Amino acid sequence: MVLCVDEKSQIQALNRTAPILPMLPETPQRATHDYTRHGTSSLYAALDIASGKVIGRLHTRHRAIEFKKFLIAIDKEVPAELAVHLVMDNVSTHKTPVIKRWLAAHPRFTVHFTPTSSSWLNLVERWFSELTTKKLQRASHTSVRALNRDIRAWIETWNDDPRPYVWTKTADQILDSIARYCTRINNSGH
Repeated sequence: MVLCVDEKSQIQALNRTAPILPMLPETPQRATHDYTRHGTSSLYAALDIASGKVIGRLHTRHRAIEFKKFLIAIDKEVPAELAVHLVMDNVSTHKTPVIKRWLAAHPRFTVHFTPTSSSWLNLVERWFSELTTKKLQRASHTSVRALNRDIRAWIETWNDDPRPYVWTKTADQILDSIARYCTRINNSGH
C-alpha cells in the first residue's frame, strides 16, 4: 500500500466577530474581516493513492511524538500482510532518532522522501487543499473541539465515497512545462 503522508499544522479555530450571513440569490455569502482565535489543531493524514481513502488523526501539538502516534495508528489500520510505502517530505519530525528506531522496528514500512521544494508531488497536499477550500476557509469555530469535530466529519464523509487523485499529465509533460517556465523567467531581464 502506498500512502502519501503529511501534516497540516496550526489549523486555527477562528470565529467571526459577527454571524456569517448566508448566500442568497444574487448575493454572496458575507462575513466580517475580523475574528477571534480559539486555539489550533494539527492534522496528520495519510492518503491511500489507490483508493483515495484517508487515515487522519488530530493532535494539539506538532512534534515527533505525535508523528510516532500517527505511524502507530497507520500500522493498526493497514492490514498486517501489506507492505507500507510512505511518501513524505524531509521535515525534521520525520527523521528524528525516535522515528528512525520505530521504522527500523517495523520493517514493513518503507519511506520515500520527496525532493526539497517538491511538496506538490505528495498527493495528500491536494487533499489538504480540498479540506481547506471546501470546509475550513469559510467555517467558523468557537473552540478547537468544534474544529476537530468538523475535520473528523470531513474525513468520514470523504471516506464514504473516496476519490483517488489521478495525474492528467505525464512526467515528461510536467518536466517540459517546468523547463519552459524556467526559460521564460531566466529570459525576463529581471
